[in-house]
Amino acid sequence: HKQQELASLESSSTEFRFFLLSMITGLLSTPEYIRASLAHLEGDQSRLIARKLSRQEVLYDTSKKFTFLLSEMAVRWPLIAAPAMAMQLDRLASISRLPNVRIGVIPLKGLMPVAPMDTFTIYDTSLVTIETTSGVLALRDSKDVAIHLESYSTMESYALFGQEMRNLLERWSDDFRSPA
Repeated sequence: HKQQELASLESSSTEFRFFLLSMITGLLSTPEYIRASLAHLEGDQSRLIARKLSRQEVLYDTSKKFTFLLSEMAVRWPLIAAPAMAMQLDRLASISRLPNVRIGVIPLKGLMPVAPMDTFTIYDTSLVTIETTSGVLALRDSKDVAIHLESYSTMESYALFGQEMRNLLERWSDDFRSPA
């Protein structure tokens, strides 16, 4: 049901801003990463995995604009085995080359005087969804949206984009491929 709701939001929105604090979103994930992210759920998750993978098609719709900000923790958290993590980072670098997708990584270095508390997504300028351990909050009040847009802008200023970001991902990917 949640996947249908997200697909509906994705079809009706044109600009998406994702702030990913601790995990990589399903839109950017490999099948192995998605499977591991759902491991806490009971039963067969194959239909849910397939639905998450099919939702990735929205990234190729050039009428839509995506910006993903990922913390270093989200990118490097070893949710899956090292070789699979290397492939996941390679996927991020590859997707970052799509013309309508910007991926930024916020490295854990230097002074960062802000401390984000939540993973959230901003749909256009009308809706913010916040992911929690037990569910998702939806905020539609313009003041709430404005607060999240401001927070997003601040976090975006700390992110690396383009080739600089891909170089960082390549280094981390190589780390995952290296024997310990």
